[in-house]
Amino acid sequence: MDAIYDDRLVKPQAAWGAVLSMALCVTVLIASEFMPVSLLTPIAGDLGITEGRAGQAISISGIFAVITSLFIAGLVKHIDRKRVLISFSLLLVASGVVVTAAPNYTVLMIGRALLGVAIGGFWSMSTAIVMRLVPEDAVPKGRAMLNAGNAIAATISAPLGSLLGDYVGWRGAFFLVVPLALLALVWQWISLPDLPPRGRRTTGNAFRLLARRQVALGMTSILLLFMGQFALFTYLRPFLETVTSVSVSTLSAILLVMGLAGIAGTWVIGQLLSTRLYSIVIVIPLVMALLAVALIGFGAMPIPVTGLLFGWGFFGTAAPVGWGTWLSRALRDDAEAGGGLQVAVIQFAITLGAAGGGLLFDAFGWWSPFTFSAILLLGSALAAVAAAIDDRRAAK
Repeated sequence: MDAIYDDRLVKPQAAWGAVLSMALCVTVLIASEFMPVSLLTPIAGDLGITEGRAGQAISISGIFAVITSLFIAGLVKHIDRKRVLISFSLLLVASGVVVTAAPNYTVLMIGRALLGVAIGGFWSMSTAIVMRLVPEDAVPKGRAMLNAGNAIAATISAPLGSLLGDYVGWRGAFFLVVPLALLALVWQWISLPDLPPRGRRTTGNAFRLLARRQVALGMTSILLLFMGQFALFTYLRPFLETVTSVSVSTLSAILLVMGLAGIAGTWVIGQLLSTRLYSIVIVIPLVMALLAVALIGFGAMPIPVTGLLFGWGFFGTAAPVGWGTWLSRALRDDAEAGGGLQVAVIQFAITLGAAGGGLLFDAFGWWSPFTFSAILLLGSALAAVAAAIDDRRAAK
């Protein structure tokens, strides 16, 4: 094999620093993606739009993440992966600047579209790159670092965004991600080794993977899970302000509790995945559906709502860990295309969930996206059951 394709050129001593730089970038990406959740009210007021339209700031980033993740493997197949990752980090910086300075709704959407490209591209390549940066037996640890970045972002983005938005405005809250994105970019430049394209061929076509029944069922469950999650999660702030009637400081505290629960859930469920993968991916959406229904019933009571959202954070944040483990097993032979497909499905689901939830919120009131969420999550559990049955049949 030509030396240019030899993965042994990756230096072991550089690997963990590179993985950590990627984890920081993941933290900033996810924090940027979901920060509008805690800032819908001030964004809508400043730009003169409804909260449902403001929620589309998450939908638009999801659309562009879908497009990018589906085609990125083929577009960059001849480009060094280090350059690819750094390019996406540059887009992350540009997005933060554009959103901060946005004079109107259209420019805000442009900034969020740039973020979507960065999210779709970075996440699609991340699993395959970690598999090249560390030995095979250390890949779970490397993926855990990226998931930790995801959990940290889920912990800090909503409560910190809410708190900062109250003191420095929503624009100031968005601008604070720019220096962190620059730090991640510089760290990647220093720590990432050259990652030339691999010599062996992969499918390169994410859609072809759906011909596998197990993959199709798993992706269906993922789609419904994330649709259900973000149909509800995107509109938590107006729910907590208007139905639960909490102050901004209490709102921030509740969102922080959710985030801390997510870190705990990621760790606990991560310990169980090696032996109970399908049980976990079935139970998580089932429990979340029950929580969504309970939030409708107890929405006006702050203490029960806080407890229910603790459970939502515990299970919801951990869900990607389960399906990430499933991906590494089901699509080990085509990690880049498989990663692209999974990211596309997740981002498409976030887009549909946030958009559908926003339409329902504006048309029928706060309870309708919560009901929609519960139905979708039940569907996710059923699809996961079908995937488990198919996997067991294939193993016989």
